[in-house]
Amino acid sequence: MTEWAGGLVLAFIGLAGGLAVGSGMVAFLVVLDIIPRLAQITRSYRHMRRYEGAVVIGSLFFTFTDFFEWTYGLFPMAAAFFGLFAGCFVGMLAAALTEVINVLPILAKRIGMEAYMIWLLMAMIFGKVLGSIIDWIGVLN
Repeated sequence: MTEWAGGLVLAFIGLAGGLAVGSGMVAFLVVLDIIPRLAQITRSYRHMRRYEGAVVIGSLFFTFTDFFEWTYGLFPMAAAFFGLFAGCFVGMLAAALTEVINVLPILAKRIGMEAYMIWLLMAMIFGKVLGSIIDWIGVLN
């Protein structure tokens, strides 16, 4: 019975973590207007649906690749190819984030959590630190 309860707790933690990360990613993409800004900079508004589809399909594909531990027999320079695109995405995300650094206070104000802002930030910080420590010492390996 305790194994079943432990599995249920792990499933809940995994689902909650996935929802938090996914929600944060969607919030960043929507609040920071990364896709519309990309279309604006490149003057390619007619391809906006393709950009959105590429983000969704790429997220799903690499999530399944990681989850099911798929491997690919690609040539060695393929890592540089994928790294280039990942770097472009992270760079655009970081640039957009620096433009709109006040995302969390605005979000807290909109959902009525102004009084709990410090607790929200501390929960995020301690969660990230604890998760990193657990990953670094290899508890879950």
